Amino acid sequence: MEFKSKKKWTWWVILFWLLIWEIGARLLNQEILLVSPFVVFQRLFQLLKDSHNWFLIGASMVRVMSGFLLAMILGVLLAYLAYRWNWFKTLMNPVFYTVKSIPVASFVILILVWVKANALAPVISFLVGLPIFYDQILKALESQNPSLEEMSIVFHISKKKKFRYLTLAQILPYLETACSLAIGFCWKAGMAAEVIGLPDGAIGSQLHEAKVFLDTNSLFAWTLLVIILSSLMDRMVQIGIHKMIKEVLRS
Repeated sequence: MEFKSKKKWTWWVILFWLLIWEIGARLLNQEILLVSPFVVFQRLFQLLKDSHNWFLIGASMVRVMSGFLLAMILGVLLAYLAYRWNWFKTLMNPVFYTVKSIPVASFVILILVWVKANALAPVISFLVGLPIFYDQILKALESQNPSLEEMSIVFHISKKKKFRYLTLAQILPYLETACSLAIGFCWKAGMAAEVIGLPDGAIGSQLHEAKVFLDTNSLFAWTLLVIILSSLMDRMVQIGIHKMIKEVLRS
């Protein structure tokens, strides 16, 4: 019942902001600056009817999600190593501080010197997502209750059960938070990389083209599509992690 109520309010909030958008577009009355949401949705449906655009969508999804998945795997591994060895944590601190401090645009330009345009979005998505996974998983490992560890030793709990019911159960909620944060940042950074790098067959290239030709309808439509894709990927990852949590906690 609570879930249905929350879902209902979510739709009302979306409708409210769509109404504000429509009012703003009517008051401004300049489509080159702000397009009506009805026009944007109409243009979005036109884009989705073109089979070539599905190739662009798939290519961009593969680029961004490959960087996201690599960031998750390596972030978890590095966090574990930092948890085990304090010298490794000290060694990695300036690296992650630097990565988090450099603006995405600077990263894109620097990396573009080293890699081809088609590989730019995965690399940038990876670099943006990596510190998020590292910080969250390290926080999860460091927040483990030492008394539970001692209890597992006293009651001779096997390493497999200890990992499942103590370590993994502690990490998964933090992993869910990391995924929710990282996936949005990866999409934003990935699209920025595509807009600057202009790879063949990419959403970012279409955004750049729409901007050059002042095609505001397409610019808003492609942007809305990116928001939808990011939300869908976020939802799918959350569902997967929730299933993992239920499986881990199941006796």
